[in-house]
Amino acid sequence: MDHSYEEMIRTSEAFKQQKSDKFKEVSKDRLLKISKKKVQTTMIGALSTVEEKFGFLWGHKQEDPLTPEQEHMKELYEEARSEILDRGNNQARNLEAEFANYDINWLRYHISLPVRPIQQQEGEENAREDQS
Repeated sequence: MDHSYEEMIRTSEAFKQQKSDKFKEVSKDRLLKISKKKVQTTMIGALSTVEEKFGFLWGHKQEDPLTPEQEHMKELYEEARSEILDRGNNQARNLEAEFANYDINWLRYHISLPVRPIQQQEGEENAREDQS
């Protein structure tokens, strides 16, 4: 009988370890996904700001044909945009390689609600005693 109990304990410990390992993997994947999304949002946001503030230089949102100067500025912007996106995407991939060196546990959201005993009023105590 001791043998089956020990086996049950080993099985339970193995299950707990598998669950812990899976949780660490899910936590790491979650953080990596969120981090990559933040890098991408930063890149796209920066490009959007450049387009908004300097887009007039290359006829951004302009329906008229571009002037030769605007064509040149548009080519320069497209090259810069491509380099920015390439660098940002490389950094997002580097995150994945860096995350491989860490064990990560998501702390989740935790709320502790204090529980206090309810103190009865004198009138309530008398009413309950009368009902009994």
